[in-house]
Amino acid sequence: MNIVIVGLNHRTAPVEIRERFSISEKQIGEALYRLKSNPVIEEGLILSTCNRVEVCAMVKETTKGFEAIKNFLIHYQPGISPDVLTPCLYMYAAGDGLRHLFRVASSLDSMIIGEPQILGQIKDAFDQAILHKTTGVVLNKVFKKAISVAKRVRTETKIAENAVSISFAAVELARKIFGKLDRKSALLLGAGEMAELAARHFVGNGVQSVAIANRSYERSLELAKEFNGVPVKFEDFVAQMAESDIVLCSTGAPRYLIGVEEVSKVIAIRQNRPIFFIDISVPRNIDPAINKLDNVFLYDIDDLQLAVETNLRAREQEALKADQIIDEEIERFSRWFKSLDAVPMIVALRDRAEEIRKAEIEKIVGKLGPLTPAQREMLEGLTSSIVNKLLHSPLTVLKEEAHSTNGNMILEATRRLFHLEEVLSKLDEEKKVPPEEPL
Repeated sequence: MNIVIVGLNHRTAPVEIRERFSISEKQIGEALYRLKSNPVIEEGLILSTCNRVEVCAMVKETTKGFEAIKNFLIHYQPGISPDVLTPCLYMYAAGDGLRHLFRVASSLDSMIIGEPQILGQIKDAFDQAILHKTTGVVLNKVFKKAISVAKRVRTETKIAENAVSISFAAVELARKIFGKLDRKSALLLGAGEMAELAARHFVGNGVQSVAIANRSYERSLELAKEFNGVPVKFEDFVAQMAESDIVLCSTGAPRYLIGVEEVSKVIAIRQNRPIFFIDISVPRNIDPAINKLDNVFLYDIDDLQLAVETNLRAREQEALKADQIIDEEIERFSRWFKSLDAVPMIVALRDRAEEIRKAEIEKIVGKLGPLTPAQREMLEGLTSSIVNKLLHSPLTVLKEEAHSTNGNMILEATRRLFHLEEVLSKLDEEKKVPPEEPL
């Protein structure tokens, strides 16, 4: 048996193809059912995000597993020919599959390293698979492990620290200038997407109040309502600056809206309390000459972009540490996974011994005649004790040596020595599963 992964992502497929394979929450049940209906797939899970669609499966034969998943994807989107789809697909098995999954969960394979959304998306995909009963002992263990590895990576490295978006970089700079933001007020000049993101980050980081000035007062009202802020008419924004510790400008104006004259008056009104300007407009809307005024701090889009690039490089360094953690976790998981090969043999050996024990008890009872309950209990206890002592050593060897280089040889010898073919076939039909170990 083996773990296989087949998928496509932002590196291997353009958005025109990725969007065709997007599977919504409403569609996932039907998709999982179709995947699992293939007898090659023993367990299956589908991860579908805006940047990737991946199918993870437990299969008996790796090659047939790859082919089954590839055919599943081809039939899921028949409008895309196999000749177009195939070059977009990647396929991983065994240790390579685990490494890929653990890196995905830890956001090392994301478009932006360290982004937090992918872990939640993996949890959602896992929940859906459990809901539709398409995973079992192995994939349940695999995905619980992937989630725990991702948490370990985030705890033991700085992979998720430092801003990698322009809007959040602005918040980080404000924090460096003012320290805590809980008693600060911000003014957003412009109400587009960047301003909205910045408002969300400011509010999320404790800024006491947010005012929004926009040429469309209706839009100011709308955004102010969303963040419990204050709408400001565009012609009044200079007056509002005197009440603001942070001014973020993000408009489409083709000229400077804030100059030295306006800021000088604002600083005088504020009695020289510092004010932080962030200009993420292109063309710039704040005259860079204001940076020469005392207690005025101005950063433009290039300053923020530089901070973002520096932080991205820092995350790439942390990714090297994360890969070391993943190597350790793969080693631990692989030992457990390989030991699964021994479990059916152990169960079969125990079943065989128990079968013989019970048969011999019935024989002796037939010769001795009726036994009292106490005598029967003593006989059962004696024979069970003998069987357990005899099996202790071979079962220990099977568990310990299953993942060694001699593992297959020992398993085969056990099968022949104790004539376990029939018992193993019966177990396979009943699909007895091994107990799951704690992570």
